[in-house]
Amino acid sequence: MALALAPEVGMARACRALGVSRATAYRHRSPRVAASARTRPRSPLALSEQERAAVLAQLHAERFADASPAAVYATLLDEGTYLASERTMYRLLAEHAEVRERRNQLRHPDYERPELLATGPRELWSWDITKLRGPAKWTWFYLYVILDVFSRYVPGWLVASRESATLAERLLADTVEKEGIEPGQLTIHADRGTSMRSRPVALLLADLGVEKTHSRPHVSNDNPFSESQFRTLKYRPEFPARFGSLEDARAFCREFFGWYNTEHRHSGIGLLTPAVVHAGLAGQVVAERQVTLARAYEAHPERFVRGAPRPPALPDAVWINPPKPKEKPAR
Repeated sequence: MALALAPEVGMARACRALGVSRATAYRHRSPRVAASARTRPRSPLALSEQERAAVLAQLHAERFADASPAAVYATLLDEGTYLASERTMYRLLAEHAEVRERRNQLRHPDYERPELLATGPRELWSWDITKLRGPAKWTWFYLYVILDVFSRYVPGWLVASRESATLAERLLADTVEKEGIEPGQLTIHADRGTSMRSRPVALLLADLGVEKTHSRPHVSNDNPFSESQFRTLKYRPEFPARFGSLEDARAFCREFFGWYNTEHRHSGIGLLTPAVVHAGLAGQVVAERQVTLARAYEAHPERFVRGAPRPPALPDAVWINPPKPKEKPAR
């Protein structure tokens, strides 16, 4: 319309009247040819089809089977023959998909993204090992922690002077027995540390009927609950810069995990304590909280501008890497 009106009133006035930009009108008047539709003219300096065939024949010759185009180019020059430049040889090989890496390089497998779901306690555990600084530089103690992903409860932990698959095996076996885990009930998730992927641990979990999964390499988000729990531990005000001895580290952890399990109100589980959720008492505690809030609302409803208050709810399910929503098909 703007192009039809422009000869009468001018392009600027026509575009203003119709509410379109002049750039759009000019683009419609002189549409550009799509890049895919353009044909690049052949250079008069390009090799003919016979010359290209001769170059490929030399590159495919048996004596040049293991030679680079640079070596082929130099060898032919030494023999008094020039067919094409080294760059042209590379270009011809690329057109025929014959340029690739010849070295035997390491191929990394495609690790599957773990997608794990817990709808109650004792369904999904996460475990990891973190270092605690010892009394002198370059001395460490190793804290092993097993965490219930749904309840955030720590059913088992230990502090040792070394990282050992044997110690991990013992801790897992004792914790599974203490929690009364039945075969096929539990999945244990961990990162790809040496102890986590050790053969003794794998055989133990197989004997116990426990499924194991691992994080992808260098992806901390695949084990977020253990990482978050370690952060809570190390950001406590009383957490020391160094532990004087192994017994000091064990005494501190004993007090910390007692507080963490029975007193810490966790925001991820409706401000309940892990022990309450792990014992299945969350519904009772939430109901009691609702009674208290109802009494407060009945006494002073004007103070609750958004209506009757409700206590924080316990999630119905907890995911490690929830499935990504499927994309809607384009119209």
